[in-house]
Amino acid sequence: MKKLLLVFPVFLFAALIACNNSDKNQEGAKPTPKEEADRLEKEVLEGHDIAMPKSMKIPNLQKETKRLIDSIGKLPAKAQEASAPYRAKLEILYKELGDAYTSMENWMTEFDYDSAKDNIEQRVKYLADEKLKVEKVKEAVLGSLKKADALLKEKF
Repeated sequence: MKKLLLVFPVFLFAALIACNNSDKNQEGAKPTPKEEADRLEKEVLEGHDIAMPKSMKIPNLQKETKRLIDSIGKLPAKAQEASAPYRAKLEILYKELGDAYTSMENWMTEFDYDSAKDNIEQRVKYLADEKLKVEKVKEAVLGSLKKADALLKEKF
């Protein structure tokens, strides 16, 4: 009986390793072009779904940034001089916000959801390129929003 209790865990361990290796072989299998296209399409749309709603905050942030720039411009000369570094940061932010918004708009205009539906290899290449583009757009949008959040909370 003791021998059976010792052999059973060894057998169970070996069975688990065998099952685990068979799962790895299936996971490691190269996806079909259709599966790859579906995966890339999903990732492209996820990038869009993250960046698009966030980009809608940009126009209001640009207005606020412009208002602050204009306010600094109306200050007395000494105060303008003291606020010059903050104003420079605001001007850079204003441009970055605009660039991020424009990149989102341009990407959405240029993206063709149905591109190469009849040629799966071309579709995979197209979606791989679009994934890179939408990641850059997402980074621009999220980065500019993060910068705006920090800078607009600063006091000058």
